Amino acid sequence: MRDSERPGRLRRVVILGGGTAGWMTATALAKSFGPRLSITLLESAEIGTVGVGEATIPTIHWFNELIGLDEAEFLRATKASFKLGIEFVDWTRPGHRYFHPFGTYGVQLPGVAFHHRWLKARAEGLDLPLSAFSLATRLAAENRFAKPQGDARSILSTLGYAYHFDAALYAQHLRGIAEAAGVTRVEGKLRDIERDGASGQLTALTTERGERLAGELFIDCSGFRALLIEGAMGAGFDDWSHWLPCDRAVAVPCARVAETTPYTRSTARAAGWQWRIPLQHRTGNGYVYASALLSDDEAAATLLANLDGAPLAEPRFLRFTAGMRRRCWVGNVVAIGLSSGFLEPLESTSIHLIQSGIAKLLTLFPDADMDPALAARFDRVFAADMDDIKDFLILHYHATHDKPEPLWAQCRHMQLPETLVEKEAQYRRSGRVMIEGDALFREASWLAVLNGQEVLAGDYNPLADTLDPAVNRAQLEQIAAVVARAAPTLPKHDAAIAALIGAPAPAVALAG
Repeated sequence: MRDSERPGRLRRVVILGGGTAGWMTATALAKSFGPRLSITLLESAEIGTVGVGEATIPTIHWFNELIGLDEAEFLRATKASFKLGIEFVDWTRPGHRYFHPFGTYGVQLPGVAFHHRWLKARAEGLDLPLSAFSLATRLAAENRFAKPQGDARSILSTLGYAYHFDAALYAQHLRGIAEAAGVTRVEGKLRDIERDGASGQLTALTTERGERLAGELFIDCSGFRALLIEGAMGAGFDDWSHWLPCDRAVAVPCARVAETTPYTRSTARAAGWQWRIPLQHRTGNGYVYASALLSDDEAAATLLANLDGAPLAEPRFLRFTAGMRRRCWVGNVVAIGLSSGFLEPLESTSIHLIQSGIAKLLTLFPDADMDPALAARFDRVFAADMDDIKDFLILHYHATHDKPEPLWAQCRHMQLPETLVEKEAQYRRSGRVMIEGDALFREASWLAVLNGQEVLAGDYNPLADTLDPAVNRAQLEQIAAVVARAAPTLPKHDAAIAALIGAPAPAVALAG
């Protein structure tokens, strides 16, 4: 008997909601299962999407490979640019900036981890910051870009990269791929939800026009409304706003007036922070803020006063609460995207969390009997993802200095999650970065933010004392020199984009 004929296999999936989450989910399922799974997506053109999450992290390459995305075509269709990391301005203290690079610091050498070699050398007088060992940081500062190479002997092997793109164009691009792969899109709004009287599981969605969409598995991509996972299944919500107090955002695009920078910028403001995301055709901007400390009008005025170029639209406001569903898979309903919870886009994790949910769903994909053990496992591992990211975001808010505004004073003195207290204390004490094996943010990311926000190590791994001090220092100086020599030989960011998509580089970029 072929698998496609095996009794009990799940055959019909209904996705509520389009946007980035809905079309990523639909595309991934269609590409993974092919014609053996019927996929229907219900969305309404009248319902807007959040669409502010235009920056990604390197995990997006997993999704792109899963669906067989053509990178050049994707860059053309979504007006995308490359991203080497995030610059944080005025976070540690006013006038200070640091960079969170993708990739690694230094190179892999025998014995102890690289940053312990650096900590030892610093203790012995080396006057080089950690950033001197990051090619991504150097390239970003010079508006250059290069892709990583697989050869470990090349300094290019230390790079990582992601993308900035127009979220609406991305969803549209994925829709084309999904529909070509067999996904059926139904235009309309949800009117009713049908449930089985005995099990309580959903059996169909009905649109306002009376169309009935029957399914066995229902995926809630309805955004903050969470119409299925909360509205129908009552999953519950854990509010994390006592740790992450920003609950509003105002967003506006502006004209592109300079070279396209290969990084996102996050600038701390009095009641939150401002993002800057450069695309080929415009620059995305937004102010994430705490409404208890700043009015909407004041937030919009601050944002509009700090744009690179002329605004291209009216400011758009969003409301949210940081936190997550207590259960993201209840019965035969799985929440993916904003319906599962929300963490502000400070570290560009929104799209990662969509694909994290997709990856876990594929791994734990159920049969028609909906084994509750699969749902329990999904909830457990997805909650771990959210917890790890939550701690990383809180670190940014907590580890600040000389910032007197109420938001920053509150965050400096707030009670932290025990998991973050342990991480900070262990790094201060021993230079160890204590992360779980499957955590999203790896050692280099924690090092960037800990050191960038002056949470400094007081010691290093004793194993580093087995290294000859002079040899260790010479090796570090050599690596920093290779980084410094390599950067000017690599192309400007706009030229790299133009070369890949087969277009001339913008004149404004060539002036640099």
